[in-house]
Amino acid sequence: MTRYLLDTNILLYARGGEHPYRDPCRATLLASRDGRLSLEASVEVVQEYAHVLLRRGDDRATILDEVDEVRAMLRLLEFDTDVLTVTTELLWSYADLGVRDAVHAATAIEADIDRVLSTDRVFDLVHEVNRVDPTDPELMPRS
Repeated sequence: MTRYLLDTNILLYARGGEHPYRDPCRATLLASRDGRLSLEASVEVVQEYAHVLLRRGDDRATILDEVDEVRAMLRLLEFDTDVLTVTTELLWSYADLGVRDAVHAATAIEADIDRVLSTDRVFDLVHEVNRVDPTDPELMPRS
């Protein structure tokens, strides 16, 4: 099964209101939960997800419950010194890449995952990974 590194925006769109990405992101997460899709993420994705929701002022208990659900749904990858080294290299190589996205890309690279599932086109700049949009038919395995 193809492995995908999940970007935080997939979780946020799946949780959010009406948007063209909401349903594809929800379908992707359901496919992962049902074992039809292999999604992995940096522990930093979970941190970022909680940070965004808390900053919005959402209910703390609800957010923490959701964090537990996300942790159970994904294989989480550590943020360690090797990932930090690759993160720094990516930041030197790609001027338009932000720190959090560099962490996610570095995590994928260190874990030998070549696909990043994200709505964020900045990953298209990073030659070491391939961005897959949640609307891409590649994601949904044929039944």
